[in-house]
Amino acid sequence: MATPKQVRRRGRYGLVIATAIAAALFVVGAAADDIANDIEGTAEVMALNEGGPTGSTVLTVVPKNGDGKNGCNLTGSTTLVVSVASDNTSVATVSPTSLTFASCGDEKTVTVTPQSAGSANVALTQVSNSTGGTFDLGPAAFRVDVAPPPNTAPDVTVTGVEHGASYAKGSVPAAGCSVVDAEDGSSSFPASLSAITGTYASDGLGNQTATCSYTDAGGLTETVTATYTIYDPSAPSIGYTLAPGTADGNNGWYRSDVSLTWNVGEPQSPNSLVKTGCVNHSITADQAATTYSCAATSAGGSTGPVDVTIKRDAHAPTLSCPSGPSGWQAANVTLNCSAADVGPSGLANAGDASFPLSTNVSVDNEDASASTGSKTVSDNAGNSDSIGPFSFMVDRKGPSVNLTCPTSPVIKDSSTSASWTATDSGSGVSGTTSGTIPLDTSAVNLQTASLPAGFRQDNVGNESVAASCTYSVVYDWSGFFQPVDNKDANGNYVLNKAKAGSTVPVKFSLRGDQGLGIFASGYPQTAPVTCSASSTDAIEEYSTATVSGLKYDLVADQYVYNWKTDSKWPGTCRQLIVKLNDGT
Repeated sequence: MATPKQVRRRGRYGLVIATAIAAALFVVGAAADDIANDIEGTAEVMALNEGGPTGSTVLTVVPKNGDGKNGCNLTGSTTLVVSVASDNTSVATVSPTSLTFASCGDEKTVTVTPQSAGSANVALTQVSNSTGGTFDLGPAAFRVDVAPPPNTAPDVTVTGVEHGASYAKGSVPAAGCSVVDAEDGSSSFPASLSAITGTYASDGLGNQTATCSYTDAGGLTETVTATYTIYDPSAPSIGYTLAPGTADGNNGWYRSDVSLTWNVGEPQSPNSLVKTGCVNHSITADQAATTYSCAATSAGGSTGPVDVTIKRDAHAPTLSCPSGPSGWQAANVTLNCSAADVGPSGLANAGDASFPLSTNVSVDNEDASASTGSKTVSDNAGNSDSIGPFSFMVDRKGPSVNLTCPTSPVIKDSSTSASWTATDSGSGVSGTTSGTIPLDTSAVNLQTASLPAGFRQDNVGNESVAASCTYSVVYDWSGFFQPVDNKDANGNYVLNKAKAGSTVPVKFSLRGDQGLGIFASGYPQTAPVTCSASSTDAIEEYSTATVSGLKYDLVADQYVYNWKTDSKWPGTCRQLIVKLNDGT
């Protein structure tokens, strides 16, 4: 860059421009014309390249004394304002577009930017001048020649994928081309992809190359490539389907046919899939727990083995019991039964392998048809079967014997009997079913007749229980004898009249001498009664006894109770109450 300097030449002022283009040094205005009213002078040339660096020039003020004013026109606070313009901005542009000079020592830089090949003229135009002098702007004008740029090779890059990288199938980035060219500018387009190569290329796995090639306007070509690997990111999937979907028995057992279908998937690399096992099955026969396996490998890795265990038992246990006895039985019948499981699951209850079935007829009950309880047996798969109930004739109760005594009092020492009957609703009474037994009448009062246990048996040997009944034995009482009257001809009781204070012999018979203790304790007694009767009779005989007492007259077979009346009873009626020790 030239350094502006003041050159004193014959007292005239001129404006010179120093222009820096690349490394060359140009000094403009060293022999400037005098400043005049019209612009004169020769324009210098600035050479630039299209797309190349900018150029610049420095403008300075040179006093010429040609305007009649000695020395520098820019004194004090005076200024000169000029505009700077290119006449072909498509070729070159300048900046700044306005300059202000405030002293002759001012230096102003003008920058030129090349746009396209061609020529453009740069000139200054005065905008304002407060100096009172004039300035010749011609020497500051210059021409800009912009030459076409030199052709450089394009810079081509593969984008999206990286050389040597690995990508999961389905997740490979889109490969593209990026071009940077100094002359043509920047551009981008999709890369060309080669066919995939490798063992499983048919599955889209292996190596692939992305190619980018570009030829610029100057005919230069650059080609770049990026080779990458596409891999399977996932191992095979293994699933299975069971029908029925869940075990239809207990404890995981199936009780019906079962089908097993394997579902092995490898969508990424199906041609690389290798299965081990994975055989479909249809289980139609009983089997213990059996395990089926499936494993798979592929370019994506390994899965399994996956195990499925299936056990099937469709057969119910078998039960058996002996037939048991026939006819009437005297005891409960017990059948020793058993169960076996023909299937593989086994009995749910080990105790069911042998079990009893018994009737339950109690001793105090009999039933012409007694049932033996039923039994249900299950295996571990939930299969079950039942047996029973069985029916047997069981009689565990002896005959029922009923003994019936006379309901009326029995005369002492008389001959009488009680009747009995025997019934059995089971096996029946063995022997006669009715009869009589003699009763003991040797003592008065309440007596008991009985039949011993086992008096009768039924047809299976059960004995009857003891039976009893009660009867009353009384004296053979026939009423009072004379001198005491009982009833008149009409059947009405007679009121007997006696003297107060006398002793009345009250006579009666008990058919023989029953001893003197025939009265109940505290008897005989007397009690006042109403003196009314349909008939009366006088006592014809009195006793000489002075006190009441009892005696027995063997000859007459009579008892005589001498009743000593009270001398204080005249005009009253009394009742003699006699109660015997037989309760009458």
